[in-house]
Amino acid sequence: MLSVDKPRVGHIQFLNCIPIYWGLVRSGALLDLDLVKDTPERLSEQLVAGDLDIGPISLVEYLRHAEDLVVLPDLAVGSDGPVMSCNLVSQLPFAELGGERVALGSTSRTTVQLAQLVLRERYGVQPSYYSCPPDLAEMMQEAAAGVLIGDAALRASLHEAPRLGLRVLDLGEAWKDWTGLPMVFAVWAVRRDFLASQPALTREVHEAFLHSGSWRWRRWTRSPRRPPAWEDFDAATLERYFTTLDFSFGPRQLAGVREFARRIAPQIGADPEAPIELLASAA
Repeated sequence: MLSVDKPRVGHIQFLNCIPIYWGLVRSGALLDLDLVKDTPERLSEQLVAGDLDIGPISLVEYLRHAEDLVVLPDLAVGSDGPVMSCNLVSQLPFAELGGERVALGSTSRTTVQLAQLVLRERYGVQPSYYSCPPDLAEMMQEAAAGVLIGDAALRASLHEAPRLGLRVLDLGEAWKDWTGLPMVFAVWAVRRDFLASQPALTREVHEAFLHSGSWRWRRWTRSPRRPPAWEDFDAATLERYFTTLDFSFGPRQLAGVREFARRIAPQIGADPEAPIELLASAA
């Protein structure tokens, strides 16, 4: 069990993160955490600001603030091919989106940057981007295409886009086809100041996350207490989704992060050569 001192830990309330936290619920580790639930964007901001000690952070925000953070290894949200829940949905062929309006309904800065990178460098187009709520039907009334993540993207790709005859570009698959590398959308990180003052507690939290991985989708999807908000995804869909997602962070994922940093650094104001420090080498 963790220390009685409760670290402030972030939790993304998207389907893709539920299996990780479900294991924490089942193990009882959540009793020893001050869990903060919010969107990916807001959790990233809170970790950077020091309002969280440990938490998920979008890859873009990690790269911008790497000097203040240490990555927890073997824990991320990504894919080594299709991801299913980070998508560009379009009424037009992707190569025809130049000058068209593209709605950014995503709260993930990494997915937004990846979509813009793919359109700019793979398809050679520069659309006009604007932000809006992640409602596909409304987005398609105002724009030629839209970027969605999480549950909204999953519903769009599985249900809404086929019904409306829309094209779907899976951004994880597009990155893998382009670079041959996995795509990492978010990592878990600890603030350096918290790690310096609580190294043992940091490792206890990390171990609790890793232990929760043994529960993952099989036990969660079969639980009678599965949250009703996601009952429109049947067991077969959930099995496909959770075996498509890559929760690991090893050498290949690190190579993918470095390649993404190299390509995107000028757009996000990050140093493409900044070292990526992992917890194992941080003590």
